Amino acid sequence: MKGLSIDYAVLLPALLPVVGLVLVLVADLFAPRGRRLPWGIAGLAAIGSAVATLPGLALGGGSTRETFCIIPTALPAGGGSLPSVEGLPQVCLWQADALGSTLQLAAAVSALVCIALAWPRARRRRPEHSTREPVEAVLLLAALTGTVVVAASRDVGTWLVALELATLPVIALVALSGRRSSAAGATQLLVTSLVSFALLVLGMALWFAATGSPFLTPDAALSSAGAFAVTGGPSSVVLPSVSSGLVSLAAVLVLAGVGFKLSLVPFHAWTPTAYSGSSVPVATFLATVSKIAALAALLVVLRAVAVLGTPALVAIAVLASLSMTLGNVMALRQDDVVRLLAWSTVAQAGWVVLPLVSISALGVGASATYLMTYVVATLVAFAVVAVTLRDQRAGGRTLAAYEGLWRRSPWRAGALVLALTSLAGLPPGIIGLVGKVTALRPVVAEGWVWLAVIAAVNAVIGVAVYLRWLRAVITEPDSTQVEGTGPGANAQVAAHRPVVVAGLALAAAVLVVVSVQPDLLLRLLG
Repeated sequence: MKGLSIDYAVLLPALLPVVGLVLVLVADLFAPRGRRLPWGIAGLAAIGSAVATLPGLALGGGSTRETFCIIPTALPAGGGSLPSVEGLPQVCLWQADALGSTLQLAAAVSALVCIALAWPRARRRRPEHSTREPVEAVLLLAALTGTVVVAASRDVGTWLVALELATLPVIALVALSGRRSSAAGATQLLVTSLVSFALLVLGMALWFAATGSPFLTPDAALSSAGAFAVTGGPSSVVLPSVSSGLVSLAAVLVLAGVGFKLSLVPFHAWTPTAYSGSSVPVATFLATVSKIAALAALLVVLRAVAVLGTPALVAIAVLASLSMTLGNVMALRQDDVVRLLAWSTVAQAGWVVLPLVSISALGVGASATYLMTYVVATLVAFAVVAVTLRDQRAGGRTLAAYEGLWRRSPWRAGALVLALTSLAGLPPGIIGLVGKVTALRPVVAEGWVWLAVIAAVNAVIGVAVYLRWLRAVITEPDSTQVEGTGPGANAQVAAHRPVVVAGLALAAAVLVVVSVQPDLLLRLLG
């Protein structure tokens, strides 16, 4: 028999978005015309979730915050209470260490910025869509809840359900974006998500077959590393267990399933269509929170199998090199900034998984570090696009719309320059350079010379990608393009869209802090 120990304080990062979700539904019943109320509740829920992760950031030395712990107990003869069985370890279904708590914090802050970017106008031009805000707020909070849970889940059932909870609401958000191409983007995302789920279920089935355990823990992985003896005749032969091979195959299938969600080549086809078909806040959510959920799910599995001393996976090296190369080459051809950022996501996904060729603590930490770098910089880039689009006279989806941005909005141009240089790994985006160096360390340590060369070449190509946008920022615009975008235009945008500008300011402030003190991010990740 078993007992169950629950610490609700540890669950607050996930419980608060759920509470916010319920409050949005209740508020919609009593105030259906309050268009900003659902987003206000969603913003408070995201803030609460972020604050609730703070106790986990101070953890070190392998310490974790745990709950849903299954305590082994024995049933005494003649009935009575269930005393604990001494010496038997308890298994916790929720474990959040410094790395997991940092991923949860990043998801909550990213969701908060997305909420700010989605903040509705006072009046909607299409009144028939007046019920959209509560639905979108509920879907966003549901996806945030799934992301927070998957980062701390340690059993197969919770892991699968949470990962899909982080994915399926986003598909609906894409479909509700209101653009003509949103249906195509949502359909592609749905199909790839179904394929991804099938691969993940197969991978978890192999995990259970190899370990006999539903828990994604190092102890479960170690149970597959034994050996067995074949007896017969005058001697016996000891053969290695095939279970460790099944665990490696399970890890490969999980990588393929998560590859769809991370936009890794060749699982990337949905990315440009879904991004361009979405509104900017939804595309921002796809590029940040959804990527945090995908990598968090992958790291849960890889941290469990790392104890086996699994050799570097060739599949990761191939996916990383293909993603970096194709993403950068296609980004060089884009004039639409949203599609450029979509292909940038493909390229950056290659950098995110690059350190995982070393399935070790070094590789896991480097991958999480680079993901945080990418997320913060991408948040700022999308926020600048969202603020630019709020100026109806500026058409802000093309590179040409950003010509002369440094003159009409120096602070917005400065934020964009810092974001793009961080993605390129150039000063003043110091955090981007630190991220790339950190990502290359496990590759060099494992002796993958050819992969390090490909990464270096793609780093140079990536510089060219982001310099195209930077050049537009510092280029003087044509006189035909500056109408309505004089010095007063930015003040007008700030006056009428203060919440959107606040979202950009929050993302830019985080990027400035981690660029000035990149060691702060490294310490947060343990």
